[in-house]
Amino acid sequence: MENRIKLLDKTFRVMIPAEEIDKAVSRVAEKLNEKFEGHTPIFLGVLSGSFLFLSDLVRKVEFANQVAFVKLSSYDGTTSTGNVKMKLGLGFDIEGRDIIIVEDIVETGHSMYYLLQYLREMNPASITICTLFFKPNKFQYDYKVDYAALSIGDEFIVGYGLDYNQLGRNLKDIYVVEE
Repeated sequence: MENRIKLLDKTFRVMIPAEEIDKAVSRVAEKLNEKFEGHTPIFLGVLSGSFLFLSDLVRKVEFANQVAFVKLSSYDGTTSTGNVKMKLGLGFDIEGRDIIIVEDIVETGHSMYYLLQYLREMNPASITICTLFFKPNKFQYDYKVDYAALSIGDEFIVGYGLDYNQLGRNLKDIYVVEE
């Protein structure tokens, strides 16, 4: 494991090793197994950051499921613009279905709020929010994040699907920017 990497103009150091991420994903999968046993929910991955988390999570659950994706955009560099745009939406009916939203990180909550409004118009049976990382200090809404694998502070992180200007998603560990 390399302790430091450089992406564009920033240097990052390891914050969370891959083994710790795997254990956190397993804990979330166990909770989802309890809740959705006997059901066939739709995992709804929020692209692009959630793809590794979703892939590992789906392989750890024991219930039948379907997988779909949406793409939202709100970031510019290391900060959220607060302006959420739908780049790719659902192409099928989810009415009466259980939905598990899988997100890489819930920070301010703007993107998730936007997605919840979009999904509720389609009358699903339930919506469960599942995120790899949660930043409770930045969260600005009152909806519940049902399953957060890991809570972190205000750090900017890359790796395991999260990027810095589209770089670093492939890293197996989580790296934090050094100021």
